[in-house]
Amino acid sequence: MKNLHDLQLFVRAAELGSLSAAARQLDLSPALASAGLKRLEAELGVPLMLRSTRSLRLSREGERLLPAARLALDGLRDATEEIATGRQVIRDHLQISLPSDLGRNHILGWLDAFQARWPDVSFRLQFSDRAADVYRQPVDLAIRYGSQPDSGLVALPLHAANQRILCAAPAYLARHGTPGSPEELTRHNCLRFKVGDELHDHWRFTRAGKEIRIEVSGDRACDDGDAVRRWAVAGRGIAYKSGLDIAEDIASRRLIRLCPDWQGETVPLALICADRRQLSPTVVLLREHLREQCEALGQRLETS
Repeated sequence: MKNLHDLQLFVRAAELGSLSAAARQLDLSPALASAGLKRLEAELGVPLMLRSTRSLRLSREGERLLPAARLALDGLRDATEEIATGRQVIRDHLQISLPSDLGRNHILGWLDAFQARWPDVSFRLQFSDRAADVYRQPVDLAIRYGSQPDSGLVALPLHAANQRILCAAPAYLARHGTPGSPEELTRHNCLRFKVGDELHDHWRFTRAGKEIRIEVSGDRACDDGDAVRRWAVAGRGIAYKSGLDIAEDIASRRLIRLCPDWQGETVPLALICADRRQLSPTVVLLREHLREQCEALGQRLETS
């Protein structure tokens, strides 16, 4: 870029949703701010913001430029500080989308530990079991289960061997009995998970190379994985949950693993971002920290 100030103006205007507000923060007149944005758009040959008298929103090209622009400005700031101080700078503000169950019950604590080590890192978190759109939503990173349908995304493994586990509370099993095989699930109350309009009511299991698919039913379904786990712990039915989500419950016997000779579906956990240029030193360190924590949780499950 010929003028980094224009790039800084673009990023600030995108974050504030207003060119005039960005101009005030950067101590520019509205005319200079408008000229700077036009200069940047002319240099790139595309419109970056769609402007009207009442609103400002990013164009498709602006949405793609914004994460790279933030990274470039942050990298320049950190590099100049590293040169001045002679030490690596770990400082960032990351917006992260987390799965509801693992996010609330484990990742929150893991992020606290990371910030204790690197206090200049800040987070803004979203909890949802829906797949985050890292291109259009204000999200830098997403932690997600399962294979990623968009091959253009960067997926860094956190726990590739994670599997779903069939489980229920001792209280439920005392009242209704323990299923001896997945086929017997049709006689039980199954706690189903819903993502968007899709209800996960077909549960797959494998043994000795044979795969079976069981259609289950029950009196409860929810689009929040944490709620499904809580129902299971309360003895409301049988759940089919990620092993990482229920590792502590299995270890403490709040939940009992069912049909252990059958393997559940593999649901790898990964850290997702839109572009490899987002893999800053902070993100690389965070990924390694989360991977270590996931591996430790997985080991706890295996030894339970």
